Amino acid sequence: MSYKDNIVKYKLPKHIAIIMDGNGRWAKKRGNIRIFGHQNAVRAVRNVVEASVEIGIKYLTLYTFSTENWSRPKTEINALMSLLVSTINSELKTLNENNVRLLAIGDISSLPKNVGKKLEEAMAKTSTHTGLNLVLALSYSSRWEIVNAVKMIVHDIHVNKIQADSINDSVFANYLNTSGIPDPELLIRTSGELRISNFLLWQIAYSELYFTEKLWPDFEKEDFYAAIYDYQQRERRFGKTSEQLY
Repeated sequence: MSYKDNIVKYKLPKHIAIIMDGNGRWAKKRGNIRIFGHQNAVRAVRNVVEASVEIGIKYLTLYTFSTENWSRPKTEINALMSLLVSTINSELKTLNENNVRLLAIGDISSLPKNVGKKLEEAMAKTSTHTGLNLVLALSYSSRWEIVNAVKMIVHDIHVNKIQADSINDSVFANYLNTSGIPDPELLIRTSGELRISNFLLWQIAYSELYFTEKLWPDFEKEDFYAAIYDYQQRERRFGKTSEQLY
């Protein structure tokens, strides 16, 4: 029996975030260069997007390109940017057909102009969709996001838009890139690495973490369903005792 058959629909996480790791190692195992792994990773992205649509996940955030990734070899960066444009072009029709809304978080202004333009066009063309919200984290890191939020808050205090005494968790969250997006209940990381890598540090305060040895290009729908099934077996207490939940 598939893990999908055992998933309880009314206990689905509203938001799942994924650190898609292992593309380079996947390519190396096959005697190919790193970009070969990135190219084959597109299939895994398609798998989790389709799976999310099939079972009714509302938000899916994919760690696509971090601010630290800009330090990689220029040839790899250029290939990744080209792959991003071609993937948006090839998948846009499918997103529209499946009522998927495309969003992005991160320092989008730092992307090459043609990439930023293509991304903005795709987001505009899917902006009215009401199904899955597919969030791409591009040129993103959580420390950058938090520092950026602090700068905006300082500015708004300076111009008397807000008062320092009014700042609380909710106010601060409104200055983050993810304003209006619920925090992830489940964070998945592939490739066996056991770290967060500067991803959604504020937002995952109470997320359930799921690590798998699978390299990202090998990640199938059943692996995605397995992570959700595992999530549903956990007790989420948010600081309370088990007895207080029932």
